[in-house]
Parts: sequence; C-alpha cells; structure tokens
Amino acid sequence: MEITCNRCHQTVQAEDCYCPACGLPQLVYTADNAPGQSQPERESEPVRDASTVDWKSALRLIVMLAVPAGLLSSAASPMGALGLFWMSAAAAWVVAIYVRSQRPSWITIGAGARIGLATGLIAGWLAFGVSGGALFAERFVFHQSSRIDAEWKTRVEMGQQMAQSWTAGMDSADAAQAQAAQTQIQNFMLSPEGHAGIEAFGFAGNAVFLILFAVAGGALGARFQARARPPEV
Repeated sequence: MEITCNRCHQTVQAEDCYCPACGLPQLVYTADNAPGQSQPERESEPVRDASTVDWKSALRLIVMLAVPAGLLSSAASPMGALGLFWMSAAAAWVVAIYVRSQRPSWITIGAGARIGLATGLIAGWLAFGVSGGALFAERFVFHQSSRIDAEWKTRVEMGQQMAQSWTAGMDSADAAQAQAAQTQIQNFMLSPEGHAGIEAFGFAGNAVFLILFAVAGGALGARFQARARPPEV
C-alpha cells in the first residue's frame, strides 16, 4: 500500500519520519493501539547501563581531578597530611560530575568504586613519584643530606629506646638475643640502603591507602547520587 503525505500527497517511504517534499512530520502508529486512540511512536534514545562506565568521558574527569589530588597528597605538599581526605573527595567529585553528563543520571555503587579506583591509581602513584622525587632533590640537588640523616638517626634511636624499655623485663638470655636483633635492625635502618628502602616502602604504603580511600570515595559518591537522583524510568 502506497503511503502519501497528508499535506502535499507526495509518496512517502515507510521509514521516512518527514515528507521529502514539504517536510511535514509523518506519524507512525503501532497496530496495538485502539482505534481512535492511536499514539505516535517515538524512537527512544539509547539508555546507558548504570552499572557500566563510559571510560572515554570518565577518564577526562579522572585526570582533571586526580592530578591535583595526587600533588596535594604527596609528602612534598604542606597539606599532605590530609591526603586521605583529598583522595576520597576527588573520587566522589569525579563521580558527581560524571553522573550529570549521563543518562540515566545515576550510577551503581560498583561503577562508582571503579571510577574511584582509577582516580586512586593515577593520584596515588603520582603522590608516590612526587614524594620520592622531592626527597631525591632535597638530598642531592639541595644538598640537605646531613640534615636528613640526622633526623633519621634521631627517629631510629627513639625507636631503639622504646624497644629497650620493652625488653627490660625479660630474662637475661632473652634480653641478650633481643638486644642483638635490635642492633642488627638499627644498623640496617641507618645504612643508606635501609634508609632508602624504608622510605620507599612508606611512600608505597601511603599510595595504597590513598587508593583504598579513593575507592571508598567513589562508592560513597555513587551512593549519594543514587539517593539524590532516583533511577529514570
């Protein structure tokens, strides 16, 4: 059966939404509608699965907020002690901005945690690199090795004194063994290799905690977005 335009009566193909001659919108009716109550059928827009992440758009936001969060969380930053806060806040912020550009405008907690993980990986290891680079520059570029070694020696000696007070109540044989072990540990910690290894381990451990808090921040951000904006039907 030939379909014609209601205005200009030109032939219209079944798949055309507009008349090619006059541009009049063509209504498409489904067979399930009752006579006299037909409703135009609209082509619905693709709806994103809220449990998935559009990484192309998410990564731009992640980099934009992960870089300042990593710099603020590093040992070189005067506000580095608040690193866990910076990481969780950055991840939650990334999720909040990301959700606003998506349809439906909500996200599952698992997807939010994955965004937080990506934020934490970038920011955490940036903080690790900046902290190590700042310590290297302070020692070899600005020639502060004497001060750094003196502060480190003081910290090691304080730990040694605490260990000695702990072994004071032991038997003589056990106390002698504990003292020998403490001496070996102290010598290792005061060596250049030991000092560098312990500092690197500390920076790496801090990066792991930053990543974990970023994951938690992303999950909480998704949770808050879900409560503030219920799923669209």
